[in-house]
Amino acid sequence: MEEVIRFLAVQPGGRYVDCTVGGGGHAAAILEAAAPGGLLLGIDADPKALEIAAQRLAPFRDSVRLLEANFRELAQVCRQHNFIPVHSVLFDLGVSSFQLANIERGFGFQVEAPLDMRFSPRQALTAADIVNRYPEGELADLLWRFGEEPASRRIARAIVRARPLSSTTELAAVVTRAIPGPHRRIHPATRTFQSLRITVNDELAALTEALDQARDVLGQDGRLVVIAFHSLEDRIVKQFLKREARDCICPPETLRCTCGHRASLRILTRRAVRPTPAEVAANARSRSARLRAAEKLALSAFEALWEGD
Repeated sequence: MEEVIRFLAVQPGGRYVDCTVGGGGHAAAILEAAAPGGLLLGIDADPKALEIAAQRLAPFRDSVRLLEANFRELAQVCRQHNFIPVHSVLFDLGVSSFQLANIERGFGFQVEAPLDMRFSPRQALTAADIVNRYPEGELADLLWRFGEEPASRRIARAIVRARPLSSTTELAAVVTRAIPGPHRRIHPATRTFQSLRITVNDELAALTEALDQARDVLGQDGRLVVIAFHSLEDRIVKQFLKREARDCICPPETLRCTCGHRASLRILTRRAVRPTPAEVAANARSRSARLRAAEKLALSAFEALWEGD
């Protein structure tokens, strides 16, 4: 939380977008730091999460607006609500603790639940559709691509043979049996469940689209902060920042770019910021978090003239 507020450079009267408002924890901290006069637009695809956020953010009343939307609609939502430009944009990616705890959603495999995994009930595709209908080769490919699962083909073959599967515990048992021998520190079904969740919600494509839009809605010197929880997300963020900042050679500690750049962003984190041991001890799920941040650069005098042309 401390690093998020610092890299967002929250200031009184600022305008902020939380693209994954979840239970409202980050949003509440942003609004507290942005008082008086700060405004926040909170987006989430999960209507249940928005209900929780609305209760938590009730004390801020007119300073916050919560909207049910996928963050791949970021620019459209900001335009519709006259919320451009903004001072900072935050993405806290992946599945939330609230969603993991909600048994009916099927994100976890510790207890029996339907194979759902949708962030939004408006989505058509479910994990059950993928598990029971996808061809074996396609199923193996997504397990490898989105879960980096080395036993993807063996698991896909086992799933196809066990069809139909209807619950999370059934699927987890099939995956566990498909991988013989001693297991690693994570449950053998972890990567399979990650792959299915990413596919159901089209998470990586949505992130790619949203990052470009976040750059566009930011005002001069605006901040972009992204927290990723696995290497696939983090790779997309890292490559995006590198591409957008490729011509800027100023070190992160400098206050402003002075190198005559033609880049759109300046990277503020030389490498991903990881949680402290104390934070991991207090919240074990934070152990895989990676935070990256960047600042939107103003146009140089030459670029301003060129844009005006």
